Amino acid sequence: MKRLLSVFVAFAFVTGMVSVAAAQTGTATEKKPAEKTEKAGDKAEKKADKKPAAKNARGTVKSAGADSLVVAGKAKGKDTEWTFAVDPKTKIKKGGKDATAADLQAGDSVQVRYSEQDGKMVAQSISASTPRAAKRGGVKNPCAAAARSEKKEEKK
Repeated sequence: MKRLLSVFVAFAFVTGMVSVAAAQTGTATEKKPAEKTEKAGDKAEKKADKKPAAKNARGTVKSAGADSLVVAGKAKGKDTEWTFAVDPKTKIKKGGKDATAADLQAGDSVQVRYSEQDGKMVAQSISASTPRAAKRGGVKNPCAAAARSEKKEEKK
């Protein structure tokens, strides 16, 4: 009786394992093609919905207007000039504070994050800072300026 019971349990175990293995194999072959076609369709939809890839440019302002910005910089080791369209959605900061395109001046150092839309480069965000010499009042070396002013005081 014990032998019969152990044979029955072993048979049930083997049958169960075979059916599980068969179910996994059959399910896997059925699902893979469907998953691939769904993924390919999802990727195509995502590309269509996706915004154009953002790019970065760094340089100095040549000119700035209410709706455009011209920046000179280097791309791939060569001097380059970019013209960016500026719209109301463009976020502009100068010296860490909110600004407008009109606040940008020739010579300001800028970093522009932009995307290409309908053949135009549209600025998404612009981060600007004034040139270092302008920050110091036109003095290239503040230590040398201080030393000069001390010498002038000694001569008096």
